[in-house]
Amino acid sequence: MQLWLIPILPLAGFLINGILGRRFSKSLVNAVAIGSVVLSFLWVLKTLLALGALQEPHLEHYFTWIQSGDLVVNCDFMVDRLTAVFLLVVTGVGLLIHIYATGYMAHEGGYYRFFAYLNLFMFFMLVLVLGASYLLLFVGWEGVGLCSYLLIGFYFDKKFATDAGNKAFIVNRIGDFGFSLAMFLIFRNFQSLEFSQVFTKASSAQEWVLTTIGLLLMVGACGKSAQIPLYVWLPDAMAGPTPVSALIHAATMVTAGVYMTARSNVIYNHAPGAASVIAIIGVATAFLAATIGITQNDIKKVFAYSTVSQLGYMFVGIGSGAYAAGVWHVVTHAFFKALLFLGAGSVIHALGGEQDLRNMGGLRKKTPITFWTMCCAWVAISGVPPFAGFYSKDAILAAAYEHSPAIYWVGVITAGITAFYVSRAMFLAFFGEPRGHHHPHESPPVMWIPLAILGVLSLAGGFLFNIPEYLRDIFPPIHEADNPALVYISVAIGFAGIALAYLMYVARPGMADSLANALKAPYQLIYNKYFVDELYDATVVKPLVGGSRLVLWKGVDAGLIDGTVNGVGARARDVGSVLRLLQSGNIRSYAAWVLFGGVALIVMMGLAGGIR
Repeated sequence: MQLWLIPILPLAGFLINGILGRRFSKSLVNAVAIGSVVLSFLWVLKTLLALGALQEPHLEHYFTWIQSGDLVVNCDFMVDRLTAVFLLVVTGVGLLIHIYATGYMAHEGGYYRFFAYLNLFMFFMLVLVLGASYLLLFVGWEGVGLCSYLLIGFYFDKKFATDAGNKAFIVNRIGDFGFSLAMFLIFRNFQSLEFSQVFTKASSAQEWVLTTIGLLLMVGACGKSAQIPLYVWLPDAMAGPTPVSALIHAATMVTAGVYMTARSNVIYNHAPGAASVIAIIGVATAFLAATIGITQNDIKKVFAYSTVSQLGYMFVGIGSGAYAAGVWHVVTHAFFKALLFLGAGSVIHALGGEQDLRNMGGLRKKTPITFWTMCCAWVAISGVPPFAGFYSKDAILAAAYEHSPAIYWVGVITAGITAFYVSRAMFLAFFGEPRGHHHPHESPPVMWIPLAILGVLSLAGGFLFNIPEYLRDIFPPIHEADNPALVYISVAIGFAGIALAYLMYVARPGMADSLANALKAPYQLIYNKYFVDELYDATVVKPLVGGSRLVLWKGVDAGLIDGTVNGVGARARDVGSVLRLLQSGNIRSYAAWVLFGGVALIVMMGLAGGIR
């Protein structure tokens, strides 16, 4: 199948644009960047057609990468149906975002650099999902982290962008440390990092070992997929260009943790404690982020917290044993969340850079294509049947009810909150009277055509792509409660969220402000994102920075190292100051010192001989 061609094509695009792009016209940069992704997508389709006839995963061995004692790590790529799903999401949605970006970034500086970074991201993400071992997966894992840093901080001349890039990089390093410890423990117990060998031996391992490994893997997933307590980087990542938000922080990179935990299902099947922790973290993150999304006024920040919340849903599915449902939500979320972010970019483009929802309004007549395509994502994420989000969300909630009714009810309430805050954003942007803008305009076809395609997928993707059925051989169906009332409840609360948003922001526009004033204390708590960033700054950042300055800088560097070096230099200078007195220029003085030295030497030699 020549799987290596799938990632190598975007890598070639990165190298060509990265090295020669400065000399290229924008059209040639586009041809290289988009063409490489098109070819990769077509090769994925060819691979999937060949995979359809295979019953077992297809493995390709290229060379032995690391061999040291018992540690042997091969450079192997593997494709099975789980890999196939992620390959289609990465290359398919990634292609649409590349096309959209040619219009969105048309007047930005660093054009070739931006598309080189996008191609590099595609390469590392494809390595991540194709790798046949934890270590090769980790290479892609670290690579997409690097690309995230580069793209979030793309506007490197603006401090808020560089700060956001640094924050993402540092927070992810915490998660990656947990992932690294998990790999050490995996090798310690299974003498391998290859998936096939690890999963074969894991079924007979001790539960406490698997639980520890599972929890450490989840630490890594919390960093990459923005879960409590490491979710704080993703909302700030909106400092990057909007296509970055759609590609990296909605459709692909942040789902890497979901892929990794789903791939490790054998470990979690034998470590129910770790799985339960994943479900609890997921539902807590979903609820927390959804409540914050209610109060945000930056349209990209609303969708950023929505991403954190929807990722929480995916981990509820993973932790409840419904791995296929979690992956299904990855796919549907890629459709409707990429559409929401790209639609937000279209709105920002129409308003000349405006992102504050309070300065929008009345756009549905001025930007009808953007409005109607975003409506497709709106009904999908709200769980309105029969659109995409309805299928995956309710599959997760049904599994959650079997695992823990409490998780189900929190998930249902979160679904209602989700419908509310997305509806709020839509009503504020597209309904009512124009506020603070004059001449909005529709985006060019190169931007709205990808929106239209994603709109169709957001409407029909749920029943067109029955992921649980496709993954049946990898994730056998789990027992779910045969209770239609569970579906009716979740759908009803979704409609209730939409209706409440309509009441507060269309029917009675002043109601929201009145309610915020009446509930000032809780509103301020949520508006300020529960002061989590401030808490981290006070308890982690400032003590580390202050401690490093006091202990490492002033104590170790300035006091010990510089003190030692400077002290040696000062003593040498003092000795030199004394010795230079001997340099009088008087020949008689020099002769006296030579005579004195000779006598002293003879005496010392005599004493030494006497001692022997």
